[in-house]
Amino acid sequence: MTGVERFSSGGPYEDVIGYSRAVAAGDFVLVSGCTSIVDGIFIGEGDPYEQALTGFKTAEKALAQAGLSRADVVRTRMYLTHARDADAVGRAHKEMFDEVRPAATMVVVAALVDSRMLVEVEVEAYRGAK
Repeated sequence: MTGVERFSSGGPYEDVIGYSRAVAAGDFVLVSGCTSIVDGIFIGEGDPYEQALTGFKTAEKALAQAGLSRADVVRTRMYLTHARDADAVGRAHKEMFDEVRPAATMVVVAALVDSRMLVEVEVEAYRGAK
């Protein structure tokens, strides 16, 4: 497929599952779900705010590979394992995107792939105006 760029973070699950951290297609860059595992280390166990912030920062690094920043983000999705964590995750989202104000969705799911994970985030960015 021409016009599609794929970006890797080097994470172990990319090869095991067969996905890219981010894919640039046309005017959009889509970042796969990001959690609080960085370089094989789990960050923020028991802390939904720290986990969300870590996930968003991982997504931000992926956007940088495509030449974009958080200012280019147009949509975010936050998957929480507990509704009680909505305020903490929302606080992390505000810290990252308050000036950007992307479309955002926050949903509660039954579980994530690691029981320590309280949140996973996705980010979509627009690069058409570049």
